[in-house]
Order: sequence, then structure tokens, then C-alpha cells
Amino acid sequence: MKITVFGTGYVGLVTGVCFSDMGNTVTCVDIDENKVKMLKDGISPIYEPGLDALLLSNIKAKRLFFTTDAASSINNADLIFIAVGTPPQKDGSADLQYVLKVASTIGTHMNSYKLIVTKSTVPVGTFKKVKAEVQKQLTTRNLKTEFDVASNPEFLREGCAIEDCLKPNRIVIGVESQKAQEILQELYEAFLKNGSLLITMDPASSEMTKYAANAMLATKISLMNEFSRICEKVDADIEAVRKGIGSDHRIGPHFIYAGVGYGGSCFPKDVSALVRIGQENDENLMILNAVEETNQLQRKRFISQINSYFKNTEIRTVAIWGVAFKPETDDIREAPALDIIQNFLNQKIKVNVFDPVAAENAKCYFNANHFLEFNNDQYEALKDADCLIIPTEWKSFREPDFDLMKKYLKKPIIFDGRNIYSPKSMKKHGFDYHSIGRK
Repeated sequence: MKITVFGTGYVGLVTGVCFSDMGNTVTCVDIDENKVKMLKDGISPIYEPGLDALLLSNIKAKRLFFTTDAASSINNADLIFIAVGTPPQKDGSADLQYVLKVASTIGTHMNSYKLIVTKSTVPVGTFKKVKAEVQKQLTTRNLKTEFDVASNPEFLREGCAIEDCLKPNRIVIGVESQKAQEILQELYEAFLKNGSLLITMDPASSEMTKYAANAMLATKISLMNEFSRICEKVDADIEAVRKGIGSDHRIGPHFIYAGVGYGGSCFPKDVSALVRIGQENDENLMILNAVEETNQLQRKRFISQINSYFKNTEIRTVAIWGVAFKPETDDIREAPALDIIQNFLNQKIKVNVFDPVAAENAKCYFNANHFLEFNNDQYEALKDADCLIIPTEWKSFREPDFDLMKKYLKKPIIFDGRNIYSPKSMKKHGFDYHSIGRK
């Protein structure tokens, strides 16, 4: 098939690359000329394991193209995917201006039947707005060209996005016509060879499915974080509790790890947007309001514990391992590490930071600050630091050289925001070890 994808951000780029890897001819459209030039040269603007190799191989095979030319990309396509950003507005609602701008562009240039598929995470009912915007432009042009609008939410996990896209556990499509359903079934037939489910529903339910999935996962995390606070009060171990409940098949082992809270581009934005959707429909979503509150409380509490520990002690330098919101990504959006770092910068305490891939994004976020230093080696970041703080559980942190760590740290103190280590093991190694929800 000939496919056009609007947007070369995380979702658009991964989707376009994976569609082309299945043999489709894919053109990705973006208004950023510099970004398009980079992509034409095979340089990805984001870090995602496996993405660079697929990007280069499909460009070389002449199945994957990048352009700023929207008009020709629209008319040469069988399917058009909208995969642009929907950032949160001040009131928490999703900003649809970029989605509707693409819809307007499609209506301005299309000359034959098109299936327009929304891949962006959008509020329930957005498909109607997209349809209305396309029709508005067609009416202005006095054209009666037919088109369909469908919903096809993404369920990509950053750090595993290529595998999730090529080998999805389920594909959700929301359609209103048999023609749209058949086209999407044909497109995704190659992705269903491993037994993946193709779930067909109406567009509104499809849009809601995306929000409900992220809200459910965020709720599991926040609930575990609440359990962790109780564990600390009653001398229980949240890691033992996690294993105890995770073995129950009704609960499962995923997204029940206590820590400093969730971050990233999806959970915070989507939970907030769903709360806003509830307000707009006179529904107070009390559980999701509590999920947001608990998530913020968890990181504030972690910071408060560190500040209280050093309350009567002079502290000059802290080391931070990990600034990305999770491992295997350079995404720092809503990352707990940002609040932790800012806390020490506000106190004019020197902060040494190491992250394998997200350091450059963090540098841009904080701009120049002489109290903040980024290191190229995780052990170098420990030199003369009064403590080590771990907000992100990168693999290289799991089994480090503890003797070398003690040698570089001024004091052998660790605040572990992801419960990477065993308290018993850390005591054996001679560390003053603090984690979440454990003795």
C-alpha cells in the first residue's frame, strides 16, 4: 500500500518505519525542514532501540521517504495517518490544533477517496472534528469526493516501540464503514501472523480505549506507591508485597513497581486529559484525580526525605544516575529526575548527572547552570558527592562496582527511587541505603 504519515515525532516515525519494513511505500510529512533533511540522511531525531537500523534499511530499499510537500503526499496515498502531537493545555485538555491543521490540509489537497486514520492520542469525539474539518475544505472547493475517518490508537512503549509495532499484542481500529474496515484489515494482515488480535469497534470507543488503557496502568502505579507509604509505616517490604500480589493472575506482575512516580509523554498527559473530559461531561473522576495527586506526592515525598536526611548536615554535591523518565529512551518529559535536580539547584547545591542517552535533552531543559554538570561516565559522576540518587533504573546501574562507588562517593549514601538493590546486600557492601516502601 501507499501510505502517508503526518508527523515524524515518536509515534509517527516509528509507525512509518514499521509500515515500510512490511513492504509498504511510506512517505512521512513534517513542516520542519531541518528534521526532514536529517531523516532523509538516515539520522533519527529520537533514541529508540532498533530504530536507526530500520530507518536506514528502508530508506535504502526506497520504501521510506520524508518530505515537507503535503499536497503530493496526500494525493499519492491510499491511506493517510495523522500522528502529530496533542500536547496538554493549561487546563489539562489535549491541544488538537495540529491534528485539525492536518485535517484541513488533507481537505485542501485531496482529489480522490482517502481513508484518514487518526493515530494521535485524542479526546473522544475527535474523529467527528477531523471529519468536519476535511468536509469544510472540500465544500469550499466545491468537491464531493468521498472519504472515511477512522481511529487507530497506538500502544507503543518507549524503549520497546519497534517490537510493539511489528509484533503487537492487539490492534484496535475504530471505523464507521465496511470499506474503511477492509482497508485497515488488509494493511494489518501482515502484523497478525503471530496471533495478534485485531479488535474492531466504533471510532469513539477506539479513542476511549487509548485513554482508558493509560489511565488503568497509571492507576496501578499510583496504587502501589500508596501501598509503599503504608509499608514504611508498618515495617513491611513493598517488594515482598509486589511479588505476593503479582503472582495473582487477576493482577499480574506488570506496572506494580513502587518508585518515585510515573512520567513520560503519555501517562501524565492522558490521565489529565481524561480528567478534563470527565469535567466537560459533568463527571468527577475521583479515582483519576487521586492518581494524579498520588503521583505528584510520591516524588515530593522522595525529595523531602532526602532534604530531611541532610537537614543538619552540610551538603555540597549530589550525584544523579538517570534523568530519562524510564530506561531505553531519551525522553525526559515529566521525568521525576527533573524535579529532583531542580530541588538541589534551588538550594545552590552542585549536581553531577549521568544518563546514557538523555543527557543532551536534559542540558537543553536546564540551559546553562554552573551548579549542574553532566558526566560521560557513571562513576565519574560520583566523585566527591555526598550521596547518590537513582531516579531511573538503567541496566548499567543494576550490578555496578560497589567498591568503586564507595571510593568515589564522599559518603556511601544511596537514595534509590526505583528499588534496584537489595537492602540486605547494600548493608553488606557498607552503604547507608534508602529505598521506597522497604525497611
